[in-house]
Amino acid sequence: MKRLSFRLVSLVLALVMALGAFGTTFAQGNTLNILYWQAVSILNPYLSGGTKDLEAASLILEPLAWFGPEGELVPALAADIPTLENGGISEDSTQITWTLKEGIVWSDGTPFTASDVVFTWEYCTNPETGCSGLSFYDGVTEVVAVDDLTVQVTFEAPQPYPYLPFVSYSAPILQEAQFAECTGAAAATCTDQNFGPIGTGPFMVETFLPNDVVEFVANPNFRGAAEGKPYFQRVVFKGGGDAESAARAVLETGEMDYAWNLQISPEILNSMEAAGMGQVIVGFAGSLERILLNQTNASSDLPEGVRSTNVDGSNPHPFLTNPVISHAMSMAIDRTIISEQLYGPGGQALCNVVSGPPRNVSPNNDDCLTQDIEGANAMLDEAGIVDSDGDGIREYEGTPLSVLYQTSTNAVRQSTQALIKQWWSEIGIETELRNIDSSVFFGGDPSSPDTYQKFYADVEMFTSGTNGPDAQSFLVRWICGEFPGPENGWLGRNVPRHCDPEYDALYEELTAESDPERRSELTIQLNDILIENGAIIPLIYRADVSAVSNTIEGIQMNGWDTELWNIEDWTRAE
Repeated sequence: MKRLSFRLVSLVLALVMALGAFGTTFAQGNTLNILYWQAVSILNPYLSGGTKDLEAASLILEPLAWFGPEGELVPALAADIPTLENGGISEDSTQITWTLKEGIVWSDGTPFTASDVVFTWEYCTNPETGCSGLSFYDGVTEVVAVDDLTVQVTFEAPQPYPYLPFVSYSAPILQEAQFAECTGAAAATCTDQNFGPIGTGPFMVETFLPNDVVEFVANPNFRGAAEGKPYFQRVVFKGGGDAESAARAVLETGEMDYAWNLQISPEILNSMEAAGMGQVIVGFAGSLERILLNQTNASSDLPEGVRSTNVDGSNPHPFLTNPVISHAMSMAIDRTIISEQLYGPGGQALCNVVSGPPRNVSPNNDDCLTQDIEGANAMLDEAGIVDSDGDGIREYEGTPLSVLYQTSTNAVRQSTQALIKQWWSEIGIETELRNIDSSVFFGGDPSSPDTYQKFYADVEMFTSGTNGPDAQSFLVRWICGEFPGPENGWLGRNVPRHCDPEYDALYEELTAESDPERRSELTIQLNDILIENGAIIPLIYRADVSAVSNTIEGIQMNGWDTELWNIEDWTRAE
């Protein structure tokens, strides 16, 4: 009955939202009302590639350390950050030893120990789990509980940046007791665990309706409870709608306290903010809005298991593996118009895969900042990629340059699509546009044909970026063998199916390099290979743009990790 009654309440709230008139009591007192218009699908971050799922799960599940607003490491479950100086990192850089905070318990009252950390590694690295965070544990050969409060991580080779395993909202700790029977092939079947994980964070799940709403309550066993943390005793984490309605709910009507991921025309956002109910907050880190070019054949004529699958390199895309075509597509785009008219302060024109911090940003690709339709046409003509039958569409080896361009449903993204379709038509490329509900597109359902990882299209657009100031965990997304496919539940991270042995060799060098300056040099070289190969077209250096009620205090906007990383410190002004 509890689930049924809550569903009825949710439907009523959704109806009222649609009418644009939430009651004023919905955003008062000790209830924090959060609106992520991309609704939450699952609360186990290891079984999802969607940021909205990881963000929601971060209220419950914590890592050993967060990345702070400046990209710095901030202890969460760890007592401190291991370094060479304090003895936490071995002299040969093959081991890192974490000391856990004393007295931490799970929300069910049982002790949090090093055994839970070891289990989390075993859970994610089980090849049958289909763990979307597997790359965070690359090169780890052993995780050992030295004692209840000490965890030692051993790498197969010197690890110059050992802060990927168990760090950030992408790699939190799972409770061994709860997930012990959910490893390997059983992982996806553990609905109770995946929808209601037990955590050490400030909140617990009370009710979860997938793709709709999560209700959290304060964790009475949270380590900050004695200090009155969290301030809010309940969080209603609502999903659905779109970015514009989410912004309005905070900035104009005041019915919600926080709204995330506001890709909205800057004019509209500024107009909403002028109502005086809330403010827009922005955080730059390492995120880029980009177009990925499928390096495999996505034709619907191909059978399941072959369509958009690498198949050992035997299923290439008919023309998008040709860098001349991808470079022409990039040259045709006016990034300045996109950034100024569609993003405003929330975005800057971008020509690189790695967008920050500055020491890792390549200076070699800035020519993309100037649109060059004439140059793109000349380059295609010179390569013999011409319109031979006069229908306005060029052909490559007999195949018309016609692409299906998909992204999530979002006003800014649809406007971007429309502009790019026009520009591509001016260089002889036909474009069909498709947008997919973001809860589906980012949901990771292996049975859905519409996820960004399945990539049943020629090109697709979305945002992601580095999970910290070091780019290694981002650059791993383009190495051979990391492809999504049927064998891993379509959870591989190399979404465009890019494969280049030169890139892989350079990436391996990066994983073994400890000198910071050389790491930056290698990062720039890897970035430039990706641009040259043409599997990605960077568009916009994106800030995280959200809106917060003027009544909420204590927020530290964070582009490097979850925006909710310090939610236990949020309060409501009296």
